[in-house]
Amino acid sequence: MGGPIPGAEKKIPAAICGILLGGFGVHKFILGYTVEGLIMLGITVLTCGLGSLISGIIGLVEGIMYLTKSDQEFVATYIQGRRGWF
Repeated sequence: MGGPIPGAEKKIPAAICGILLGGFGVHKFILGYTVEGLIMLGITVLTCGLGSLISGIIGLVEGIMYLTKSDQEFVATYIQGRRGWF
């Protein structure tokens, strides 16, 4: 039939990093969203970790969203569509 969908291999690593390391924006870097990743990392660092609560919640929500999408939806939204936030 078809083979693996290019870009779908980033879904699980991005989701896990979003859930576990969301405050540092690691999942954004995995998906190639450097600016968004730097924003999340900057919030955490510049607030001496206090902002990591907000960034962590964002990462958790995004990680769950990545997992709930099919591979096709994930690639269309985050790889091809380059949707940086939620």
